[in-house]
Amino acid sequence: MGLFDFWKDSGKEVEVGEEVDVELQNQMRGNAIARTVIGLGLEVEDLRVTYSDGIATVNGTVPSQSEAEKVVLAVGNTKGVAQVDSRLTVVTPAPEASMYTVQSGDSLSKIAKSYYGDPMKYPAIFEANQPMLTDPDKIYPGQVLRIPVLD
Repeated sequence: MGLFDFWKDSGKEVEVGEEVDVELQNQMRGNAIARTVIGLGLEVEDLRVTYSDGIATVNGTVPSQSEAEKVVLAVGNTKGVAQVDSRLTVVTPAPEASMYTVQSGDSLSKIAKSYYGDPMKYPAIFEANQPMLTDPDKIYPGQVLRIPVLD
């Protein structure tokens, strides 16, 4: 899939401890990010996440393009991650969704109006970002969202 940019200082915090050895701390951060992906119930076989200097590299096999994008978002919307290098293998490829970085003052309806011309199509964006989003009113600046192509 490639390299994706994120806001390093926003997103969910993962606990890794206060190890002084940078290599061990990076390994622990990669493992914690992988546990986050697994905890969301995303379908990914042989998941491996490595972390170094703000870049998370994710490997594994996913059944669909949408699942690959959700894995990338779950990894990238983690505090401390500035870029995600996706090396996921997609079993059933499909066109990629657009990615949008939430700005201050945004809402899903405002984003839907911008992309689809209709603010009432916000549920499509909400559904495309589940399970990471649990409430359509709880998005934050710096968060990256999938914007699916509508049929």
